[in-house]
Amino acid sequence: QVQLVESGGGSVQAGGSLRLSCAVSDYTYSSYCMGWFRQAPGKGREGREGVATIATGSGSTNYADSVKGRFTVARDSAKNTLYLQMNSLQPEDAAMYYCAAALTRRAPCPTNSYAYGYWGQGTQVTVSS
Repeated sequence: QVQLVESGGGSVQAGGSLRLSCAVSDYTYSSYCMGWFRQAPGKGREGREGVATIATGSGSTNYADSVKGRFTVARDSAKNTLYLQMNSLQPEDAAMYYCAAALTRRAPCPTNSYAYGYWGQGTQVTVSS
């Protein structure tokens, strides 16, 4: 059973930065696809957007076009933690951000949220203009 706990959300002004963390508890951490997803206010589960994914074995990453060059996903295997560094934040980045895991070795990792079976509780990111 994979358990994910996010932290690091908050409120920033446009142009600011935040780093989200996701603590992962599972002994097979090295065999996952992991991803960061976001769900904007007023959007339902189907509107959950893939932001960045990482294959924990190879380290291969994938980003949504809207965040390329601004966001960086990384993992610390020793700490069993996934990170999302978010720079140059804009109001349209405001959302609930979720960490997710998929017990798959697909490459590249899927960006469809329905491919992920394990989710954290989410952490809120607010960006003011």
